[in-house]
Amino acid sequence: MSLGRSIATVGGFTLLSRLVGFVRDIVLSAVLGSGPIADAFIVAFKLPNFFRRLFAEGAFSAAFVPLFARALQGEGRDAALTFARQAHAGLLVVLVPFSLLMMVAMPAVVWLLAPGLSGDRSIFDLAVTFGRITFPYLVFISLASLYGGVLNGIDRFAEVAFTPVLLNLAMIGTVLGLTPFLPDAGYAASIGVALAGLLQWIWLLWSCAREGVGMKWVRPRYTERVRRLVQLATPVAIGGGAQQVGSMLDVVWASLLPAGSISALYYADRLMQLPLGVIGIAIGTALLPLLSRQLRAGAEEAAMANQNRAIEFGLLFSLPSTVALLILAVPMIRVLFEHGRFGPDDTVRTAAALAAFAVGLPAFMLIKALTPGFFAREDTRTPLYIALAAITANVGMNAVFVLGTSLEQVGIALSSSLSGWLNALLLAGVLVQRRHWLPDRRLVSRTLRVVLAAAGMSAALVGGLVVLGPALARPDLLGVVALLGLCAGGGLVYGGLGAALGVVKLSEIRTVLRRQPAVRPAGPTERP
Repeated sequence: MSLGRSIATVGGFTLLSRLVGFVRDIVLSAVLGSGPIADAFIVAFKLPNFFRRLFAEGAFSAAFVPLFARALQGEGRDAALTFARQAHAGLLVVLVPFSLLMMVAMPAVVWLLAPGLSGDRSIFDLAVTFGRITFPYLVFISLASLYGGVLNGIDRFAEVAFTPVLLNLAMIGTVLGLTPFLPDAGYAASIGVALAGLLQWIWLLWSCAREGVGMKWVRPRYTERVRRLVQLATPVAIGGGAQQVGSMLDVVWASLLPAGSISALYYADRLMQLPLGVIGIAIGTALLPLLSRQLRAGAEEAAMANQNRAIEFGLLFSLPSTVALLILAVPMIRVLFEHGRFGPDDTVRTAAALAAFAVGLPAFMLIKALTPGFFAREDTRTPLYIALAAITANVGMNAVFVLGTSLEQVGIALSSSLSGWLNALLLAGVLVQRRHWLPDRRLVSRTLRVVLAAAGMSAALVGGLVVLGPALARPDLLGVVALLGLCAGGGLVYGGLGAALGVVKLSEIRTVLRRQPAVRPAGPTERP
C-alpha cells in the first residue's frame, strides 16, 4: 500500500474518531463543566493515557514495529507471529503487576501528578478514586496497541484507526446513561474509560483473528528478539517523548493554578489534537512500517522520498490548521463547549490556551514525520536524548511563565509549543547531519507555496470573522452553522489558492492513493 493511501485510510478513520470525540467532549463539558470535579477526572484520565503513550504507543510501538517488519520481510509471517506472541506474553507479565501496584499507590501517584489538588481533600480523594477506576484501561489498550502494530505491519490500517471511536462511544454512553445513578458525572466518565479499554481490546483481538494473525497465549520466554525489543524500547520509555512527558508536566503546573486550569488545558488540547490526530498520527502510523521495510530491503532512495512526502503532507495540513486555530480560538471554544456548566469565563481561559497550543502544531506534526526516520533504523537513543533536552527546556519555560508572569495556563501551553519546536528542529538537524534525510526541491518549493496559500486563507478568515461576528457570539445552532460556514469558506479559499499555486495536483493525488507493489528484500526470503 502506498504512503498516501495509508495516510488517507488512517486519517479518514481518525477524523471519524475525532468528530465523535468532539461529541464526547461537548457532553463532558456540559455535564462536568470546568471545575474541581472535572479537574479530578481529567487527572485520573491522563494517568493511564500517559503510560499508554509512554509504554504502548510510544516505546513499545517504536521498537516492536521495525522488528516485526524485519521478521516479516526476512523470515515470513510465521516467524513474525511467533515474535509477536512472545512480545504479547512479555507485555502481560509487565503490565498486570504494574497496574495493580499503581492502583494501590494511587494517592501517592495523584499527589505527584497534581500536587495542587491536595489542598482540597475531597477533590483529591475523588481523583484517587477515579484513577483506580480508570487504570485497568492501561492493560487493555496496551495489548490493543500490540495488536495494532501487527495489523499495521501487514498493511491493515482501517481496523486500528477505527478503535478510538469505541472509546468515545463508551464514554458518551456511560456519562449520559449512568450519571443519574451515581454521585457525580466523574464516576460515570471513569467507568466509561475502563469499559472502553475492554471494548478496544476485544475489537482488535477479533480483527487479528480475522486476518489470520491471532494472538495466542504462549509461555513467556526471553528470546533474542524479545531482548532486542527491550533494548530498543527502554530508551524511548525513559524519554517518553517530549510531548507526552511535557503534557504530564503541564498538569503538575496547572494543579498549582486556580480551579479550572487543568480543564481549560484539556479542552484546548483536544481541539489542537484534531488536525494532529487526523494527519500527524496517520503519518507516523503509516510511515514507520513502510520505512522499516524499505530500509530492510536496501531501498534508501525510496525511503528518503517517502520521508519528504510525509513532511510535505504534514505541512500541507498543519500550517492552515494553525492559522485557523489562532484566528478562531474564541468562537470555536464558545460554540463547541459553552453549554451547561461551562461558562463565558471558561471560554476565555480555554481559548487563550488553544491559541498558545496552536503555535506548536506544525512542530508536533513534524515530530510525527521525523521520528520514524530514527525508529525504522532501530535507533531509539537519539530521540531519547532530544526528548530529554526538550523536556528540560519545557520545565524551565514553565517555571518562568507560570511563576514569573501572569500568563497562567497560557504560559503552560506556550511552553509545550516552544519545546515542541526545539524537539522538531533537533530531530531534523540530526537526520540531515547523518544524511538520513535531505529536503528535496519539491518539498522546499511546496512549503513556500503552502505558506502563501495559508496567508491568503488567514485574510479570508479575518474578514469572515468580522461579517459573522454576531452569529459566532451565540453558543447555539446559529453559532454552529456560522462556525462551520466560516471554516468551510476558509478551506475553500485555501484549496483554491493551493490549486492555483500548484500545491496539490489531481494527478498526484491519484498517484499517491494508488496501491503500490510490496517492497522486495535484497536477498532471498520466505514468502509471508
